[in-house]
Amino acid sequence: MGKKQLTAVVELNDNRYKTKIYADGHFIYADEPEELGGTNEGMPPGALLLASLGSCTAITIRMYADRKQMPLEGIVVNLAICAENEMDTGTIIERKITLKGDLDDDQRKRLIIIADKCPIHKILSNPITIVNK
Repeated sequence: MGKKQLTAVVELNDNRYKTKIYADGHFIYADEPEELGGTNEGMPPGALLLASLGSCTAITIRMYADRKQMPLEGIVVNLAICAENEMDTGTIIERKITLKGDLDDDQRKRLIIIADKCPIHKILSNPITIVNK
């Protein structure tokens, strides 16, 4: 039996750009910085995208390391996305993964390979079709 389809509901009222996001029983805000007319009360959408990739990467690495009983103590994922005006020919996301713990070189290499197996990485690395209903 496959995993259930992920869904989200996003609402924006007359509150400028402060957006309410509901997903799987959880709630967060997205917003734009004040210099772009927002209230800066939530992460901008691009940061949410990076947060999705970073958290999925860390979780995927942790799951694998736990399954293989590797001495992984912590993971830090630093991400950056190119400027919007540079995206016409493709979007570049830079990701630096720091693995903490008494891991040997083979374990470190394997965990970096596993990082690319995270579902969000797969989504962002393949063509995406957005269907308006």
